[in-house]
Amino acid sequence: MNSLIWLGAISFALALIFTPLFRNLFNFFGFVDQPDHDRKIHNRPIPRAGGVAIAVSYTASFLIVHLISGLLDQRLALVFKVLPSVVVIFVVGVIDDLWGLKPWQKLAGQLVACGIACYSGILIMDIVGVHERAWWTVPVTILWLLASTNAFNLVDGLDGLAGGVGLFATLTIFIAALLQSNLALAMATVPLVGCLLGFLRYNFAPATVFLGDSGSLAIGFVLGCYGIIWTQKSATLLGMMAPVMALSIPLLDVGLAIMRRFLRRQPIFSADRAHIHHRLLDRGMSPRQAAIVLYLLCSVVAVFSLLYSQSHNNQVASVIVLVFCAVAWLGIQYLGYAEFTFAGRILLSGDLQRALRLQMDLNAFEKSLGAASSPESCVKVIQEAAPRFGFVVVRMQLAGETAAAQGNPGRLAWEVRVPLGPKDFIELARDVSNPSAGGAVGPFLDSLRAQVPDKVIAFAARRTVARGSEAAVW
Repeated sequence: MNSLIWLGAISFALALIFTPLFRNLFNFFGFVDQPDHDRKIHNRPIPRAGGVAIAVSYTASFLIVHLISGLLDQRLALVFKVLPSVVVIFVVGVIDDLWGLKPWQKLAGQLVACGIACYSGILIMDIVGVHERAWWTVPVTILWLLASTNAFNLVDGLDGLAGGVGLFATLTIFIAALLQSNLALAMATVPLVGCLLGFLRYNFAPATVFLGDSGSLAIGFVLGCYGIIWTQKSATLLGMMAPVMALSIPLLDVGLAIMRRFLRRQPIFSADRAHIHHRLLDRGMSPRQAAIVLYLLCSVVAVFSLLYSQSHNNQVASVIVLVFCAVAWLGIQYLGYAEFTFAGRILLSGDLQRALRLQMDLNAFEKSLGAASSPESCVKVIQEAAPRFGFVVVRMQLAGETAAAQGNPGRLAWEVRVPLGPKDFIELARDVSNPSAGGAVGPFLDSLRAQVPDKVIAFAARRTVARGSEAAVW
């Protein structure tokens, strides 16, 4: 216990000392984060030295305590187990802070770090109460480490946010380690608690230094590794549920970002101004208020996480998970993401089934039109398909021949004419009282415009060849 106190106190003191030193050094060399008055809301260039200061303080605290007491030789096996992969992720972050990396380059570095962690034995082997090493352990571990790493990277968009969220998550794992009598895990996490607490002295709003990718990536990766190690002594039904709860704020943010960009058909790695902290700012909160609100949420999920990790009754654990999910759902509703509201309405209203049916009809129409071998068969395919897309009148002229109009005009909403060549055309009309299939009108007309002219040319060419053959015979 004395070693834990010494580690926490010394790491805190070192962070207080090293953070302003590296801040001033990075500021002198111009390694700063420039404001853009959109996503980056700070009003002046801020040094990105936090990750380096935390890494130096964390490492130096072990060296100092070892020199003072000599008690750490047999207790640092866990730290050395994680260290090689953390060094890789830290170097990737430093390079990105100083010179910049493309998203795929950062992802490649993260995959290397994840591979080293798996090789070192940091593996998820407890799913639904089954503790064993199987084929899925490596991919699931890599997915978890990538999620936790990038979650902290994405949440680092507000003064003191990533550092504070990391502090609460680290405290949660530290307390869980004490409750499990896991001294090695407690020894590995307590200096990170001290480092983050000392760093927040300079990072909380208004910040004078940022974590940078060297800090956010490393913290997320380290906590992902420690979360796996935490579950190795867990007896709960879903072993990884406790660390998922502990890291739920940044994990929820990255999950929402992925789903939001997927629904908007935007690149997954693109930046936007719709993260959780942005939504709180849009509701009128100041950066300091938004950070405090998220701190309070972190404390709530920390309680859920610890309760779950200490519950040995599956029914109690299930209730905790259900309550946690309900709280998370209410939080998402409060944030007011329009994408998820519309997606929910589509799923519940039956619009998804209708859209799927229309897409299948469109696919069948394109195949039938492609197989049409004569103007007559082409006309028949169009006349049969048009009502399925909401058209009540069909008039057309193909290959110079006029087809009879089909349908009862009734009370028309509008008409559209699709030109197919100098003389050929298709005219379609929709009834004002029939709004169905509206979403498929554009694709249906595009299919007509794309396929029918080629059909007409082919029909005309065949007719010319046939007439030439008849003339030759004559």
